[in-house]
Amino acid sequence: MAHEAISDGFFRDIVEEHAPVRQLGTGFTFTEGPLWHPVNGNLIFSDMPADTRRQWTPGQGVAVIQKPTNKANGLTYDAELNLLVCEHSTSSVARIAPDGARTVLCSHYQGRELNSPNDIVVGNDGAIWFTDPTYGRREHFGVPRPLQLGFQGVYRLAPGHVPGDEPELVVDRYLFSQPNGLTFSPCQRWMWVNDTEQANIRLFDVTAKGLENGRLFAGGIQDRLKPGLPDGMKADKDGNIYVTAPGGVWVYSFHGELIGKINCPEMVANLHWGGDDWSTLFLCATSSLYSVQTLTRGRDEPFMYPRTTPRRAGAAPAPTPSPAPSSGRVAAPALNLRPRLDARIDPARTALILQDLQNDVIVDGGAFAASGAPDHARAQNVVANAARLADIARRRGIMVLHVWMLIEPGAPYLAQHAELMKGLKRENALVRGTWGAAPVDGLAPQAGDLVVEKMSMSAWETSRLEAYLHHGGRDTIINCGAWTNMSVEHTARTGADKGFHMIVPQDACSTMNADWHQASINYAMQNVATVTTTQAVLDALG
Repeated sequence: MAHEAISDGFFRDIVEEHAPVRQLGTGFTFTEGPLWHPVNGNLIFSDMPADTRRQWTPGQGVAVIQKPTNKANGLTYDAELNLLVCEHSTSSVARIAPDGARTVLCSHYQGRELNSPNDIVVGNDGAIWFTDPTYGRREHFGVPRPLQLGFQGVYRLAPGHVPGDEPELVVDRYLFSQPNGLTFSPCQRWMWVNDTEQANIRLFDVTAKGLENGRLFAGGIQDRLKPGLPDGMKADKDGNIYVTAPGGVWVYSFHGELIGKINCPEMVANLHWGGDDWSTLFLCATSSLYSVQTLTRGRDEPFMYPRTTPRRAGAAPAPTPSPAPSSGRVAAPALNLRPRLDARIDPARTALILQDLQNDVIVDGGAFAASGAPDHARAQNVVANAARLADIARRRGIMVLHVWMLIEPGAPYLAQHAELMKGLKRENALVRGTWGAAPVDGLAPQAGDLVVEKMSMSAWETSRLEAYLHHGGRDTIINCGAWTNMSVEHTARTGADKGFHMIVPQDACSTMNADWHQASINYAMQNVATVTTTQAVLDALG
């Protein structure tokens, strides 16, 4: 079955024209909510009318794993791999722990029952967002019963939400007719929400207040001759939008251009990414489950890097680095720091870089733990100090950039010309989609933050960093992260060459040991940056 490229220059880069749509199982009633488990390597999905949750395992097929399910619809995991479920028959969002314990997170708004939570997504900050149309109060898809609310909304359960408390309504209550699929952009600054009845998609800014500045992203998603309407919706790593539609799935560019259509033998109700590298698109289509291999992958979501996942068993320890040069001194030299900055920092002209603060780099069990990096990170209190800077930066309107070294599985085309690159490949470190490549606890990107990927020691050469800074009008950089004498120092050197004012709060940086850190701070950094402390930066921000 050929797919339709409307904009060849884009669509053919993400889906091959004749990529097969494989049927993985059939004979179901109405499938929904596909969800890949990042550890177990299988896919669960809902069969609402049958009140059944099923699981597809490669090489084994489909099996029933729960019945009844309160006519569950949309599914996702949180970062601890608790299953979050939109239940039609109870009008609830429920959390099901790995041991099967069920907790109702919410079921009412302003004292009245929700309609029937439908689709659900989790933000990097742990907030849970969901839509609430009325389909679960109808025959077949739910339990017929009178509506208690007079509108169909979109809601959020904020970080720290107490189970049983009411959710926050994050849009005007009369904006949507039947809100359905929703998805974040890769950077989580924006969210798309579709409306099945209006056959359109809206784009919103994600703010502390909820969803603001809603505007039409795409409309007319319907065809009298083909079944299908906007229902499930997901984004890929580049912000392209995949939405169920007539004939299968329609794909829109980040800017709202319809670039292609993935055709499917049955009407598609929902979709999600999965597989070992998150490049397989799974389709829940009426009575069947299908998959299609793409040339891209899904946007990162918290559950893809679960906090409960240890580093792989049997991983080889990282090589111990060469010892720092010895000066013969008994005591290390004092750090040469500026206790106060000469002037206030202008938030509108400033960016904060949080570089390489990833599990493999500074956490016990990571690929380079044997280097001593976790111990030095703890001694520096680097995670807490970086989090303090990030928190004030967001509140002051400073651009927050997470810079991550990411290596593709198998390290294809990663040159082996230097010991750093050899070590990355040898230790299978910082591989995209693994626990080791994920940000450390407490420093996950939040709404409004930007993520910059690189394949070099410096943040500049192989990333979009400079474009973000110039487009954002930023000429001052607060430069934090790991390792001090490597990525942080290289970034500071190049930034100074490019004319940026580099500020390095030394206690928001760490490396493999105190000697290496002091050598970088006291010598190389003094010539290219203002070297100071976290507290001095906070004071300069007011």
